[in-house]
Amino acid sequence: MSSMVTEILAFVLATSGWVLISSTLPTDYWKVSSLDGSVITTATFWSNLWKACVTDSTGVSNCKDFPSMLALDGYIQACRGLMIAAVCLGFFGSIFALVGMKCTKIGGTDKSKAGVACFAGVNFILSGLCSLSACSLYAHRITSEFFDPMFVAQKYELGAALFIGWAGSILCILGGGMLCFSIADTFTKSPSQAGYGYRGAASHSHISSHPRGHVKSMSQRPPPDYSSASRMQQFDKNAYV
Repeated sequence: MSSMVTEILAFVLATSGWVLISSTLPTDYWKVSSLDGSVITTATFWSNLWKACVTDSTGVSNCKDFPSMLALDGYIQACRGLMIAAVCLGFFGSIFALVGMKCTKIGGTDKSKAGVACFAGVNFILSGLCSLSACSLYAHRITSEFFDPMFVAQKYELGAALFIGWAGSILCILGGGMLCFSIADTFTKSPSQAGYGYRGAASHSHISSHPRGHVKSMSQRPPPDYSSASRMQQFDKNAYV
């Protein structure tokens, strides 16, 4: 697979992951719980990073925004910061990837474009790690409260937003890694290898420039005679000089 195709595939994967991460941030169902009656679900409680809501059996939702950022739990503040950082890193990674890809006409030489593409891959990897950390931290808090027998408040389960965030994080990490490894062939070609190929071509052209008849006559020239009769004949001629 050529490096250009690898870069395009990596860009598609990483950008898709960034879109999923961005859609996770405002999604409602980070954690969800329901109160079931004998026939229907009487109420559904759900919460995300910004508000907590309850939906009754008629479909009417009542939401309450978190009153103060300083009064929030520490894990919610950490998840907010990590998700915002993931969105920003993915955005800059997309811009740098467009500049550094070989199929675009901006960015300068191949080596400079390769450096920009590698930097974009690092941004995508960091974006995926930030989102993965935020979703895992939030899920750890939910599971620790759910399995704690001493916790008497409302217990929640994992919401759909967490699974979307995990999927986007994996795509970002895969796409960023492929972008970083797609530039390997740009730096593996050394100047000595290129010069060796040029000298070989020159020598071949030098050999092929000789006429065929001259080469054939050179190859058919008889070997020198080093026999004793030949040496005596040359000695006799030199003796009368």
